[in-house]
Amino acid sequence: MTQIVRACALVGALLAAGLCAQPAVAQRPAAKANSIPTLRIPRVSRAPKIEDFLGRKPREAEAVATDFRQRDPGDGTAASQSTTAYLSYDEKNLYIVFVCKDAPGKARAHLAKREDIGDDDQVAVYLDTFHDRRHAYIFATNPLGVQLDGILTEGQGNDFSFDTLWHSDGRLTPDGFVVWFSIPFKSLRFSPDDVQTWGIALDRVIIRSNEVDFWPYVTRRVEGITQQFATLQGLDHLSPSHNVQFIPYGLFAKARFLDQSIPAFRNTDDERGGMDSKFVFHDALTLDTTVNPDFSQVESDEPQVTVDQRFEVFFPEKRPFFIENAGYFQTPVDLFFSRTIADPQFGARLTGKVNRWAVAGLLIDDRAKGKSLPASNPNHGDRAGIGVVRVQREFGSQSSVGMFVSSRDFGPSSNRVFSLDSRIKLTPNWVFNGQAARSYTHSLTGSQMAGSYYYGDM
Repeated sequence: MTQIVRACALVGALLAAGLCAQPAVAQRPAAKANSIPTLRIPRVSRAPKIEDFLGRKPREAEAVATDFRQRDPGDGTAASQSTTAYLSYDEKNLYIVFVCKDAPGKARAHLAKREDIGDDDQVAVYLDTFHDRRHAYIFATNPLGVQLDGILTEGQGNDFSFDTLWHSDGRLTPDGFVVWFSIPFKSLRFSPDDVQTWGIALDRVIIRSNEVDFWPYVTRRVEGITQQFATLQGLDHLSPSHNVQFIPYGLFAKARFLDQSIPAFRNTDDERGGMDSKFVFHDALTLDTTVNPDFSQVESDEPQVTVDQRFEVFFPEKRPFFIENAGYFQTPVDLFFSRTIADPQFGARLTGKVNRWAVAGLLIDDRAKGKSLPASNPNHGDRAGIGVVRVQREFGSQSSVGMFVSSRDFGPSSNRVFSLDSRIKLTPNWVFNGQAARSYTHSLTGSQMAGSYYYGDM
């Protein structure tokens, strides 16, 4: 039976090389790691262009961040190469331009497919739009503007399954490279306040020397990175996104083939249609709905070696309906794996943040199990009903307590999972993670099982 609940030991979240380094501040970074600088960003009437920086054309006011500091390999030492970032915004977009100096021909860059930039030099911006020092968007490119985006969650690492719409461009120059970012506000989630206060960090990776530079100064001597971000001010009266999307599709196919079992030629017709939709409320809550979704255009999975059949393979989620704010469903020991939902017809998914509450809910069906049973089985053609709820309350400095409930029903069978978890920031360098879970399963054959799981680490 297809499983929706899976409990597995949390091995640890690794920050991707180069993309998990910390930013460096626009003003001169403070000497102490716990000093939080402030960067005030101006509003402009004309969007900056990459040509303005290549040709040194006059520009409007902009915030300037320089004096990047190393996180690797020399924690706190000056960056080996000069990096300057210029920031501004208008009614619809946030703009960041990196001007990176380097020796002629030393910058490493390739025209790669999206998100395949791990072997190149990189620049990135981290945006903590709720200023909760727990979550941050990541936008990164190589020197040619090839994009990578994701979400950083303290205690969980990076989720690069996240994809959104933004724009970038990059050019190699005789003395380094220049990269231009344009990030639409409608691609971000943030509080509905008229005056915004965000956290921000900028980073640069020099791949040939394994160097990671940040503004502001981010040190490894403090656990976590979002609490070391600079404070971004100056964003006010951002244009409401009115983010409503409808994505319909239709498929009509006809085939004629030789059926060797008859033998004779046969004609088949295939007609399919559906729609995905997205509604964003107050720039912070996102409701995704789907009717008969089409996943045929989703990027294919990379092959995995299945020599040891005792363990289920884990393919990352790539379907758009399940991606946004996927980290809101996660717990220290992950109990929800959306890839086990194979063939839904109807679904609704609500995720987002209200003040210090993070909420996530999912209601969906799955036709896969009923289709896989033989016609003689009384449950043939039935569908599973699935519900998942995750609520997390944040308090203190990067501490939280959460609750998770999931339910799956198919015919007379059912599975229920209940969990409580917490993350307690004891000191700047010590964090306690704990979780207790209980599951109840009633199988199609009538047998019943129950079990508990306890987890804790520091």
